Amino acid sequence: MNTLQNVVHLPSKPEIEAAKHSSRMLSKYADADRVQLTLRANNGVAEDIVLPGQVMQMLLDIVSEMAKGNAISLVPIHHELSTQEAANLLNVSRPHLVTLLEKGALPHRKVGAHRRVLASDVLAYKEALLAQRNTALDGLTELSQELGMGY
Repeated sequence: MNTLQNVVHLPSKPEIEAAKHSSRMLSKYADADRVQLTLRANNGVAEDIVLPGQVMQMLLDIVSEMAKGNAISLVPIHHELSTQEAANLLNVSRPHLVTLLEKGALPHRKVGAHRRVLASDVLAYKEALLAQRNTALDGLTELSQELGMGY
């Protein structure tokens, strides 16, 4: 069994089709607080499990992305990322990320000559950027409406 570190899985065509079907089935239960599932192995042995709603939502997110043919990777929030992994998560270049680290925009630590960034810090930074962008877009929308620009 693989650990969560550095595992990326690109789904095959049969997996994409199975994920599409699973996504449709699971979406019916997306808002449930908890869900009971019955797992049945090839040998016919069945077992019931109960999943919290948050786990169910994560499972739905995973199969939805697989249904689109997207690669899937799970990263624990406490996990430390390399600068390249953090840059990939932010969709920026590694040199740009290093500049952000040097400016103090993101906390990090050095391990020898290498920088390490907590996944939770990268995700918090990404959310903060999104909030700033949305605020700026709201301001631009309001201004364009005030000026009668037809937006």
